[in-house]
Amino acid sequence: MRVDIFIPCFVDQLYPETAFNMVKVLEKAGCDVNYNKDQTCCGQPAFNAGFWEESKAVCSKFLKDFKGADYIVAPSASCVGFVRNYYSKLFDNSSDHNNVIKIADKTFEFSEFLVKVLGIDKFGAKLEGKATYHDSCAGLRECKIKEEPRRLLSNVKGLEILEMEDVETCCGFGGTFSVKFEAISVAMADQKVSHALATGAKYLISTDLSCLMHLDGYIKNKGYNLQTLHIADVLANGW
Repeated sequence: MRVDIFIPCFVDQLYPETAFNMVKVLEKAGCDVNYNKDQTCCGQPAFNAGFWEESKAVCSKFLKDFKGADYIVAPSASCVGFVRNYYSKLFDNSSDHNNVIKIADKTFEFSEFLVKVLGIDKFGAKLEGKATYHDSCAGLRECKIKEEPRRLLSNVKGLEILEMEDVETCCGFGGTFSVKFEAISVAMADQKVSHALATGAKYLISTDLSCLMHLDGYIKNKGYNLQTLHIADVLANGW
């Protein structure tokens, strides 16, 4: 199976190891992984900031970069959710409308693709310790992902998954929300981290590095003993 991967701009710049780990897992699953080095951003930051025309230009490039792809897989439910749910708004009644629908149907978040498309939930991964899982807003509400990451994590040898209180509550990042409403954003991060720590977990895992970046900053600022991990980094561990 040929799979094209989309690496979000912030993952490319700040967390490239997660992208490599995603490739590692996909290849173990038997996928022929292709990376188009001309890819850039999905267009979400500009869209969320209100710059729809500028966003549309970036989105048009995404459509061009992934034209003809059988499957597009990304380590970010946020980007996947944007492509699935908002490209149609930008390209409504345009010549790209049908192409947008096709692209949306082919675009998957990493854990969702492994479980729903490939039908694989065991990779021989190992990680000792207790962990708790954070449902990102994009993963839960825009991509309808809930059980897939938990199934994958339940098969990681040595890992005990503990559910935190208010697990479906936002972490407070929300892109530019964390900049515009810093005090609220920090308070939400405090609540999320407090609930994670209350489980006794050593690891805080999610499908979205945007959430984890926000939470990790708060954790490090407070000096807490809690490590954030993307699910790709967990599944690529121990083999």
